[in-house]
Amino acid sequence: MDVLRQRLVDFASARRWEPFHTPKNLAAALSVEAGELLEIFQWLTPEQAAAVMSDPERAHRVHDEVADVLAYLLQFCTAVGVDPLEALAAKIERNELRFPVPTDEGAAGQDAGGADPGAGEAAGSVARAPERATSVNPDVDDQPV
Repeated sequence: MDVLRQRLVDFASARRWEPFHTPKNLAAALSVEAGELLEIFQWLTPEQAAAVMSDPERAHRVHDEVADVLAYLLQFCTAVGVDPLEALAAKIERNELRFPVPTDEGAAGQDAGGADPGAGEAAGSVARAPERATSVNPDVDDQPV
């Protein structure tokens, strides 16, 4: 991972792009690339989406967009001083505490409060969001990954 991060730094540096690689710009670019990944699946049925990787042209597009998303994420992490693997490990740990393994047979997919976060009006009830963990930055949405 560190080798790839350094290659991205060197790539941008050789082209004198550092002034443009601000956290805001990198976050925006990351969002754009994530949107391009989503666009591949836009309007597909679940069955069609599951078959995307069996189409060589679409699979190639998915690979390219995943690479773009990862490249901008790594560049963003470099710009703000976040170790992405440490951040992910910490987030998984918090989610394991927030969303314990169900103890009864019928509780799969439910949060600790018993409500299914995926249930919505179509299921006949209004879903409630899981309770938020305390965040250092209250403006950041601390939802499970």
